[in-house]
Amino acid sequence: MTVPRLDFSSLMPRTFLEHYQQPGIPVIITGLLHPQSNWNLDYLCQQLSTQEFLLRRYGKSRYQEDKRQWQNIGSGVDTTSTPFIEYAQMLRSQEAHQQDVYLAKCSLKSTPLNETEALSIVRDKLPQLGLEKPITDFNLWVGPGGHVECLHYDQMDGTLFQLYGTKKVVLFPPSQTSNLYPFPFYIHLYKGLKLRSWFSQLYPDRPDFQSFPKFHQALQYKQEVLLNPGEILYIPAGWWHEVTALGDEMVCSVNRFWRVYPTSRAIFSWTRLRAYLGSLCAIPYVALSLILALASPQRQQKLKEIWQMI
Repeated sequence: MTVPRLDFSSLMPRTFLEHYQQPGIPVIITGLLHPQSNWNLDYLCQQLSTQEFLLRRYGKSRYQEDKRQWQNIGSGVDTTSTPFIEYAQMLRSQEAHQQDVYLAKCSLKSTPLNETEALSIVRDKLPQLGLEKPITDFNLWVGPGGHVECLHYDQMDGTLFQLYGTKKVVLFPPSQTSNLYPFPFYIHLYKGLKLRSWFSQLYPDRPDFQSFPKFHQALQYKQEVLLNPGEILYIPAGWWHEVTALGDEMVCSVNRFWRVYPTSRAIFSWTRLRAYLGSLCAIPYVALSLILALASPQRQQKLKEIWQMI
């Protein structure tokens, strides 16, 4: 199975609604972003300079561990606030590659990049397809080639805009959730949002079939795409995806989340429901974290970390 590629100029709103948005099917949209937008490292340094971002410090060794032993995942990974030009130096020196340091899910709202031609085009054109109600700002994702955002799903419809370098995206439909062995939703009771019930416990590229035997069934539904510069991947809510930055250079993407439409797809979704159950379980832990953050000498930094995690 392959994800279709359709040029924006030939993609009618009714076609997008009936074939992709309404049933919740991924599609790659081409011809909207110019492939030469070229958000390379020099350009990003010019635009972002000394502006600080939270960097996720994954560490290379974690990918050799059993995920069931992990203490954090995704937005729950330990972060440090760093000026972009310092992170750029980490990328150039390969330090970011060696330690797997990633700039992820950082809002572009208060940056010059938010007003660039590339994002202005997306802002103006995507509503023509029916993506009219964004839930989030545009978020920046910058990292070293080789970085992996592990298999997970989102509760909202997403669009991933590829602006520099190439990413490999592995996808599984929501119907395969039980065969992908997500962390249980009650894990949030004692881990808060450090661990997440919408992440898989297995490695799809090297699965342990003895521990996860039902993954054999999920492999029948696996889809894999290479997302090239200038392309946009529409990922419906509940679709599992693992994203790998290819090559040895920096790779840059932007994403945005949208309200799930039609509403029936949002209501009758087990993946969304179990994620919300997990979030409810996390409330006591997060509330305590907020109290401790307010009492901390590093109050602003701690609150920023909690906000990004949410």
